Amino acid sequence: MIVVVAEKPSVGRDIARVLKCQERGEGFLKGEKYTVTWAVGHLVTLCEPDEMDEKYKKWRMEDLPILPENIPTKVISKTKSQFSVIKKLINAPETESLICATDAGREGELIFRLIYHQAKCKKPVDRLWISSMTDEAIREGFASLKPAAEYDGLYRSATCRSQADWLVGMNASRAFTLRFDALLSIGRVQTPTLAILVKRYHEIANFKPEEYYTVTANFGDYTGQWFDEKAEDEKKAARIPTKEKADEIAKKIKGKAARVEAVSAESKKELPPQLYDLTSLQREANRKLGYTADKTLKIAQELYEKWKAITYPRTDSRYLPMDMLGRTKLTLQKLPGDYRAYVENIPWGEEGKLPLSRRIFDNAKVSDHHAIIPTPQTAPLDKLPADAAKLFDMIARRVIAVFYPAHEYDAIRVINGCEGEKFKSTGRVVRINGWKDVYPSDEKEEDQLPALQEGDGRTVSKATVKKESTKPPAPHTDASLLAAMENAGRELSAEKLREQMKGSGLGTPATRAAIIERLIQVGYAARKGRALNATEKGVSLIAIAPEEIASPETTGKWELALDEIAKNKRDTDRFMQGIRNLTTFLIDYARDTKTEANFPEEMRRKGKGGNGKSANTKSVPDAKCPLCGKAVQENTKAFGCAAWRDGCHFTLWKDCLARGGGPQLNAKLVALLLEKGSIRGSTGMIDLKDGKISFTPNGQENPSVSLGITYEKK
Repeated sequence: MIVVVAEKPSVGRDIARVLKCQERGEGFLKGEKYTVTWAVGHLVTLCEPDEMDEKYKKWRMEDLPILPENIPTKVISKTKSQFSVIKKLINAPETESLICATDAGREGELIFRLIYHQAKCKKPVDRLWISSMTDEAIREGFASLKPAAEYDGLYRSATCRSQADWLVGMNASRAFTLRFDALLSIGRVQTPTLAILVKRYHEIANFKPEEYYTVTANFGDYTGQWFDEKAEDEKKAARIPTKEKADEIAKKIKGKAARVEAVSAESKKELPPQLYDLTSLQREANRKLGYTADKTLKIAQELYEKWKAITYPRTDSRYLPMDMLGRTKLTLQKLPGDYRAYVENIPWGEEGKLPLSRRIFDNAKVSDHHAIIPTPQTAPLDKLPADAAKLFDMIARRVIAVFYPAHEYDAIRVINGCEGEKFKSTGRVVRINGWKDVYPSDEKEEDQLPALQEGDGRTVSKATVKKESTKPPAPHTDASLLAAMENAGRELSAEKLREQMKGSGLGTPATRAAIIERLIQVGYAARKGRALNATEKGVSLIAIAPEEIASPETTGKWELALDEIAKNKRDTDRFMQGIRNLTTFLIDYARDTKTEANFPEEMRRKGKGGNGKSANTKSVPDAKCPLCGKAVQENTKAFGCAAWRDGCHFTLWKDCLARGGGPQLNAKLVALLLEKGSIRGSTGMIDLKDGKISFTPNGQENPSVSLGITYEKK
């Protein structure tokens, strides 16, 4: 008998159906040759420090760092019964060998190996490695099993990842919690990801908007924007510093004759987008559909496991191997009816061959799994939930679009002169629509310019002056944060540069969504609409965290090392010694740092050896109560008068403006507001007067938030 161990019950049932294992048992399915059983995710995990030694139940700085040579493992109590089922099956006398059929990736490898070692099994193991869950793919996988030893590098990488996170997380979290008397969670990947959000938080908070004006001339059948032809920075060339100057230009040209001084056309080409890996799919689903990274992963996993509609989603490759040429052709031909017209318009070669491109097929750039594409099994579009259908549509259109020709157009630039002033008009003329034919709903109305030649004359029928302001960086979204994580904090847009950074990002495609959700769960980040913002807690944590744990680039090197271990290119001992050195450094830093921080009350440490002292309030420097003149203090929810026990009712809730689309109040804003009564920021104007606080967004006349009586004298 051969025992097959899958990662989840649903996958186990699919494999059992293909292997004709129909006899049901408690936690397994049995056939003539195979018995299929399954885990439910991790059944075995690393022990907690206090399970290794009773003394670690009490958190004490003198017991740190905790650096066991080998971290013991334990069976997770909640799923102990299923572990017992697997242990009995794999060690049974009639069992000749095992097949590891957990997910084909680093975590899947770890799940099986931990079970195998915890059960003290010695049976030989083969590895099933498949990229789709169709019956055909499962049969092909069983026909091409490989010895488990070929994946030892992946297992070593998974073990190092697990133990590194344990060593850094357990030690640093205890050390910083003890030092700052607040329950703090520090993580090898979590903390540098938070640092990316905090960096953007400070960029927005410190941004100082600059007002300027623009002048647009209407030439009748097209418009042009004034620009300074002597400006060194083309992006700033259209900015006029004062309204007086802008009005002067508008008055000067209105009703006057204009002349086309130059017309140029530059040929441009946009190559088709590449196939999706998980991170690029999550980013685009966030931009186009508003899905969080976690939601996209869950839907993609369902499309893979339940509907058999797409290939393995937890991949970091955007390429296909050459031997998938035939299967990819079949996939295209099997796409549901709505896509067939697009498939027919692919520029097929002689005898119906697919056009080849190294941007699609490249063996050297396929990692453990190839890019995400539909399976040759026709997807049941009429049965898919609406969210799943939208995600499948993205994947289906992408696999068609990559075979289309480039989108080619002429970028038109026209310079008009009027009364010594210059005006620029731009537009484009599409020559070949190419791959954009596959995305008709994405088409935007292109700027249309009439046929113009040098010397053509026009009259300025209207001149419009517009007040504008420089904008702060946008808050991160799931899409932009995933991009920063993928490239270890570097804002890289070029595909070639991103490809060179593969392996040195924060986390893996399979774990990044969980890291983002974890930051929200522990209160270090908050999601508002599509925006992801660091909270006060998150900002405070990064303020006390050393660069060695908070730097995305530095931490990205650890992930690169794990990637090299998986490829048998790096020694595990060297990696783990580096992690031990980092852990020791973090303990010493927490113990010796002179940095101080004051965390909100809900983060104060109660138990774990702490004294549970409250840090419920702190004073706001340079802020005086507008009612009684006493000091203003801050707690986790609001700003108020320090003399509240004496009956002063001054209160400003931190989220009073945020609830209506305005900014979150912080100590700096409140101090300025109390001093000046009115402040303008990058998003609009805040007013505090007559017992009312209001927020008016830039470009609007009426407040979007106006809160009646916020404070009053009693």
